[in-house]
Amino acid sequence: MFFAPFIFIWVIIFVIGLAFIFLLIQIHIINYAFQMLGLPPQLALLALLAALFGSFINIPVTRIENTGAPPPMIVRSFGVAYRVPTHYASGSTVVAVNVGGAIVPVLISIYVLYQFPAVILAAAVGTAIVALIVHRSARPIPGLGIATPMLIPPIVAALVAYALDAAFGTAQHHRDVIAFVSGVMGTLIGADLLNLNKIADLGAPVASIGGAGTFDGIFLTGIVAVLLA
Repeated sequence: MFFAPFIFIWVIIFVIGLAFIFLLIQIHIINYAFQMLGLPPQLALLALLAALFGSFINIPVTRIENTGAPPPMIVRSFGVAYRVPTHYASGSTVVAVNVGGAIVPVLISIYVLYQFPAVILAAAVGTAIVALIVHRSARPIPGLGIATPMLIPPIVAALVAYALDAAFGTAQHHRDVIAFVSGVMGTLIGADLLNLNKIADLGAPVASIGGAGTFDGIFLTGIVAVLLA
């Protein structure tokens, strides 16, 4: 299933943001930050590209009956406009997994935890805290699915990382790794997985885990985690 999670203007904004990140890598500012996360600069840029363009790709997992009203073409949530894939509307909701907003960030989380196993416990605690807070802020949006304010996951993940880094006394002070993993996993769990029971009432043609509504928060979490390095 291929469709954009945002209207075209938001795609342009993300592309501009990605170009800015590429510029910073070129002048070796974020280069060092990515190395602290354990990713070589080339792999880091590839991961960001995969996350951005992977946001268009959704892998269907299951289908559930929905009882909500037919959705409009455009849905607004927390100041962001999303295009609803109404061409998939069929009286049921396809539950899918977004490649850019779920699969790619989870793979990066596994990679950095493999590189820095000393922070696994702190990251697990951080994930639980972020999931709880994000779950409280997430809102079911008719026609769209579950959405959360894009700034809450990265800000909470950053604060949690600083607190847990001090509490656990990790030897190398990898706040960036704790922030990235707890932010990504906490957002996916708190916003999407813990709200799956609400999907049937929203009338959404597709409910994408890590897709529209949460992709922006996950994307920003990765950026903030890098800047914490």
